[in-house]
Amino acid sequence: MNEIKKIGNLCPLDAHGYIINQADFTYIDNKFREVIELINENCLSALPGEVHSIYLRGSVPRGAEVEGVSDVDVIVVTYSDPENLDLEWTEVATRSIDEKYSFINGVELGFSSLREVKEYKYCSMIPFILKTYGVCVYGENLISELPDYKPDRSLANEHLFHLPALIDRARRELEGNEDIEDIEDCCSWIMRIIVRAGAALVIVQEGAYTRDLYPAYELFSKHYPEKEKEMRQALWYAINPLSSARETTEFLNTFGSWMEKEAGKWLETYNKERKVHLPLV
Repeated sequence: MNEIKKIGNLCPLDAHGYIINQADFTYIDNKFREVIELINENCLSALPGEVHSIYLRGSVPRGAEVEGVSDVDVIVVTYSDPENLDLEWTEVATRSIDEKYSFINGVELGFSSLREVKEYKYCSMIPFILKTYGVCVYGENLISELPDYKPDRSLANEHLFHLPALIDRARRELEGNEDIEDIEDCCSWIMRIIVRAGAALVIVQEGAYTRDLYPAYELFSKHYPEKEKEMRQALWYAINPLSSARETTEFLNTFGSWMEKEAGKWLETYNKERKVHLPLV
């Protein structure tokens, strides 16, 4: 059982209010470098000629990982659209790497096309993550080319616009699901999304951003004290996921539904036209 720890921080901002990337290759612990090399080898072997670059994100490239709790988050930038690639190998590869190294809590492999990453006009999540949380571990480094980002409504929209669809996706994945590992993965994934969406609800008021779960929970609770208990429960489930599809769905149908409504109110205020991405300011 993992205890809730007061770890993580808000993203630092520069003099102009842009988010500063705290990730650096030198912060990566040596034992994680072997994991990264194996991930790179798997990607290059499975996708010959398709890999433009590979990036590590999250707590590991900031030197803030927690042994046995932190996972290894990787974004692979490909020349082709990922939907046109055969990615069935990823499940076996990530499970094999996870089982080999006891100090990690899973491997997350995400894929994005070079075309998507080079979208500079609007706020889009993948370029944002690379710019503010990523470090290049293979290939041509795109980070310096990407625009700077502020903690503003365009960034909040990336979390809140898609929230109802993501919660519905989790409900569908849980329906009739009896695979405990799959249920726990789904629970942890959607609870992390909910906690971060909670912080996104108050980005405009706070002028602050974080992907770290505890400070995200704190930001939300400051503005929604009446829902602090439910958000703390979501935080708990993010690090100690439920193995019951029914219990997870019940939570999504209560607090998750409330979050969907709050996201709708936010959109009505800041994105009435319901644009998928808002322009960078």
